[in-house]
Amino acid sequence: MAVMTLTRSTIGKKVIMALTGLVWIGFLVFHMYGNLKVYQGAEYFNHYAESLRELGEPLFSRLHLLTVLRIIVTVSVLAHIWAAISLTRAARNARPQNYAMKRVVQANYASITMRYGGVAIGLFLLYHLSHFTWGLIPIPPSGFVKGDAYGNLVGGFQSIFNVIFYLVAVAALGLHLYHGTWSLFQTLGFNNQKYDSTLRSAALALGILIPVGFAIVPLSVLFGFVTL
Repeated sequence: MAVMTLTRSTIGKKVIMALTGLVWIGFLVFHMYGNLKVYQGAEYFNHYAESLRELGEPLFSRLHLLTVLRIIVTVSVLAHIWAAISLTRAARNARPQNYAMKRVVQANYASITMRYGGVAIGLFLLYHLSHFTWGLIPIPPSGFVKGDAYGNLVGGFQSIFNVIFYLVAVAALGLHLYHGTWSLFQTLGFNNQKYDSTLRSAALALGILIPVGFAIVPLSVLFGFVTL
């Protein structure tokens, strides 16, 4: 009954977006942290990547806990997209027919590009998985090698096209994170006049630090600081 209430009301859909957003923020932090392990060399990075498949052993069998986490993250992103689309449609339907001018002056750039940034991030996610997880995109010099996460990462970012595409995506992610985190605080009731400045600073910090943490890896490969 509670789930049905959440999915039917505007406030409920915003709560769904906030909670699923929290899941994704957590995922992004740990993923970024894992990527930075590339600076410790191929052996360490590959061992780290392989150890993810053994999470929870011996309580959980190989891949079991990782599969559960993947399901949680996947369901979260699908629910996030559904809630975003549903709220967008509701806003359009509620808009008066004679409403001609958009009040873009009062909206910041992150808010304006929130929807388009979300689409860009979704498309990039599919590309990223195809590149480094599914092995559907060629990686020089020897192609995608299963079990060689380090070689796949470094080889993939030898291409300046991939690096530029990645940097554009993390820039969109930064805008999405900033606006989304700020909205999250408001939706979950954490925001008030006393903490407004602190929470806005926290949202800005996430919107900068996480994209920068992701961006330095491909840049390090492109400029030769991380090599095969």
